[in-house]
Amino acid sequence: MYKYETHLHTFPVSRCAKASVRESLAFYKTQGYDGVFVTNHFINGNINIDKSLPFAEKINFYFSDYEEALRLSEQIGIKVFLGVEMTYGGSDFLIYGLDKEWYLAHPEIEELKYSELLTLCMESGAFVVHAHPFRDASYIDHIRLFPKCCEAVEIYNASRPEFENQMAILYARHYEKLMVAGTDNHVAGNRTLFGGVEFEEPLTDEQDFIAKVREGKAHIFMLNCSHEEEPSASQ
Repeated sequence: MYKYETHLHTFPVSRCAKASVRESLAFYKTQGYDGVFVTNHFINGNINIDKSLPFAEKINFYFSDYEEALRLSEQIGIKVFLGVEMTYGGSDFLIYGLDKEWYLAHPEIEELKYSELLTLCMESGAFVVHAHPFRDASYIDHIRLFPKCCEAVEIYNASRPEFENQMAILYARHYEKLMVAGTDNHVAGNRTLFGGVEFEEPLTDEQDFIAKVREGKAHIFMLNCSHEEEPSASQ
């Protein structure tokens, strides 16, 4: 089976990340992952840049970690894929399948209502995942669900408590959403629990990932230190 991290933050693009691109890729290589999706906080989230800068400048900075990861991928021996984490008042969505050119061509995304933004992404061919939908924290005023604006739910997030993941499973099942998993890693190997999805065949690109998930070929896994466990509630 081929293992992939679907939810990874790196420094300096994500302000809250503590590990560099190189540190993150090197760690996942040692753990037997075949690839990672770099999913840093988007320009409307916890990004390490002046948000008053011109749109194109922010987009170029945003993609700098991903582009560095691509340059390092062959050297380290791990595949790199693109994802984006968009944020609205503590509600986060992982966007897969859109490239840098798409974002540069859509400066209006900074002004759109969030449901309109997610709808635009989906209409443009993106695969939208509601990440940790039941995350609760002091800085989150209330939990928001967008069942019409996502295709899948992150039912196992290795950074969230079990009851939140169990609620995510219920949400996905009752709304008939696809299910994925990831670590939400900000610190490379400086943690205990990890997650992701695995496939019987290697992924070629983001569109291949989307197609395989839609076809039901994704298997959710959890990694605790150096051993794997089956999730308590998989698809």
